[in-house]
Amino acid sequence: MSALPETQTLQSQRTKMKHPPGLYLLFFTELWERFSYYGMRAILVLYLTTELVSGGLGIKPSVAMTIYGFFTGAVYFTPLVGGYLSDRVLGRRLAITIGGITMALGNIVLFAINNQTGLYIGLILLIIGNGFFKPNISTLVGELYAPNDKRKDAAFTIFYMGINLGALFAPLVCGYLAEKYFATNINGVIHYGFKYGFLAAAIGMIIGQLIFNIFGNRYLGDIGKKPTGAPVKTNKETKTPLTKQEKQNVAVIFILTCFVIFFWAGFEQAGSSLTLYTDKFIDKSIGGWTMPTSWFQSLNPFFIIVLAPIVSQIWIKLSNSKRGDLPIPAKMGLGMILLGLGFAVLIPAVLQTGSDEHHVVEKANLLFIIFTYFLHTLGELCLSPVGLSMVSKLAPVRLASLLMGVWLAGTGVAQLLAGQLAAFTQSLGYLEIFSLISGVTIGLGLILLLLTKKLVRMMN
Repeated sequence: MSALPETQTLQSQRTKMKHPPGLYLLFFTELWERFSYYGMRAILVLYLTTELVSGGLGIKPSVAMTIYGFFTGAVYFTPLVGGYLSDRVLGRRLAITIGGITMALGNIVLFAINNQTGLYIGLILLIIGNGFFKPNISTLVGELYAPNDKRKDAAFTIFYMGINLGALFAPLVCGYLAEKYFATNINGVIHYGFKYGFLAAAIGMIIGQLIFNIFGNRYLGDIGKKPTGAPVKTNKETKTPLTKQEKQNVAVIFILTCFVIFFWAGFEQAGSSLTLYTDKFIDKSIGGWTMPTSWFQSLNPFFIIVLAPIVSQIWIKLSNSKRGDLPIPAKMGLGMILLGLGFAVLIPAVLQTGSDEHHVVEKANLLFIIFTYFLHTLGELCLSPVGLSMVSKLAPVRLASLLMGVWLAGTGVAQLLAGQLAAFTQSLGYLEIFSLISGVTIGLGLILLLLTKKLVRMMN
């Protein structure tokens, strides 16, 4: 007679362990948004720098990489405004829809108006749309679960896979359309179909929005429909000063943010200087077939999908060992060193090829760039996830949103710096800039390792 209640209990436990369907709705919404963003990003610098006769805009590489840096930097600042408006006026669901539609329009403009006017209008729309979309989709994932729900970490892991799946396939599809399928050869001059890559990015965004809005009411219910409103603060909370420990925690966040700016400034060369170097100086031929340059943008998400579970298991094993897990500053220092080593790998390649695209004696083997992205991804896995976790743990409750905004704004500053560094490759040369990034990031990584004990004491 007791078997039935026991069976019901087991079924109830399994049900509780299952993730709500809304998670998978948000997974696919984010997948298509990331497909749109990374597909556009993979071909943007190529579109800017390719000559007019070949379907590009013919912009000088140094100017093109400054534009790219401004665009990717602005993408990290506008969520501060978009998040504020969604919290107080729009609600998360409406903000996501406004952002998605605006980004789709941005890519449609890039498809339809193939001149610099179309470029700037399209990029502005993409920046504005991202500001509404980016800060809200992740927040909705958290709102699917109770504050202490043990499934929440696993849910964000699943959601993160959606990001990387979209980022993996986007350059393959958009790059193939732009550099291969719609490329034509007229009198010996290749005309690339960049606009069709932007069209594919727009279609991806539209698909994601259709999925989100058609199934939103069914799988999300009323979550995210109403603005949360401004937080109510009592006089006591307003007047209570930060404790000594809280001040130290805030100081650690600012210190690590300063270090991380230099990491992302190097890491984000992927879409600018590394893309141009790959295009001009890397031998991309495999058995007589030439790989599209934009496909190399898929290496990072591919390595993340492969390596993330391995790195996660390493951290777990270390935490269960006698010495314990590595402190957060040590992990981040290791990440910076790995990034620097990735650029060091390219130094012999640049010595072989030089920096003058009009006088390339011999192109470098594609394994150079593959191994560079491999090391960069390892560095990212050591630094990025633990950084977000660090801010969420250390930030005083009343300053949590502000300090997370500071952390993201640091990445925005890094993007602007990345654009300037990439632009200097055209005047100073790839060898000088890659060597500079390698030396600075390795040096800062070593300094961070030396500061680890001090920072850990401050973090308590």
